[in-house]
Amino acid sequence: MIGAIIGDIIGSPYESGWMKREDFELFRKNSMFTDDTVLTVAVADAILSGAEYEDKIREYANQHRGRGFGKRFKQWLGFNVMNDSFGNGSAMRVSPIGFAFDKEDKVLEEAEKSAVCSHNHPEAIKGAKAIALSVYMAKNGYTKEEIRSRIIDQFGYDLNRTVDEIRPDYSFDSTCKGSVGEAIVAFLDSKDYEDAVRKAVSLGGDADTLACMAGGIAEAYYKETPKYILVEAWKRIPSTFRDIIGKFHEAYNIKY
Repeated sequence: MIGAIIGDIIGSPYESGWMKREDFELFRKNSMFTDDTVLTVAVADAILSGAEYEDKIREYANQHRGRGFGKRFKQWLGFNVMNDSFGNGSAMRVSPIGFAFDKEDKVLEEAEKSAVCSHNHPEAIKGAKAIALSVYMAKNGYTKEEIRSRIIDQFGYDLNRTVDEIRPDYSFDSTCKGSVGEAIVAFLDSKDYEDAVRKAVSLGGDADTLACMAGGIAEAYYKETPKYILVEAWKRIPSTFRDIIGKFHEAYNIKY
């Protein structure tokens, strides 16, 4: 879970999609948590407390309205209307589910539950399931090729590409269809946690969300987050969030 949050923080200064290199400054003065982190923590809190995903998502979003939520999400939040959004908001927040649940069917079921309250379009549900299942498989020791094959077969994302092949023609895309596969490729191409986040940001798209999704999978796969990265990110996470993160990692035996 912390891997997703760190990816969000690292990607935040580059969110507009202008970064097309991997050798960027990892933490800048304006590196901060965004809506990706807010809702990732909300999902983790829902799992820990047994609350409904929608209740925690609304609670956390209302407390942190200025953290970059999209227009349609704000409409859903303010007017309590059904949202058929196909944005990647459903996938950016789902990593705790891949860590918390021990059965594949349960992971997919919970991923859908976490998505539909605010993103009930089939593409948004598919994106949430794909990221959650990738985290689950990475956590449980599946190889990258097994993860690649499974996600392609079950969800149809084109993962037979490399970051170098995607990057030249890629631009900002906040839909699940246009970002989930790319984030998974960033993980698949990586050699360690930091490399996965750097590759996700370097695509030049919705950088914080790409890095959030890739970072969650990378944390699960590589089993550790470099201490120097964790220390720097921890300074940018509020104490209330740190408390939930700590409880979640302890409850599901996830090492920092």
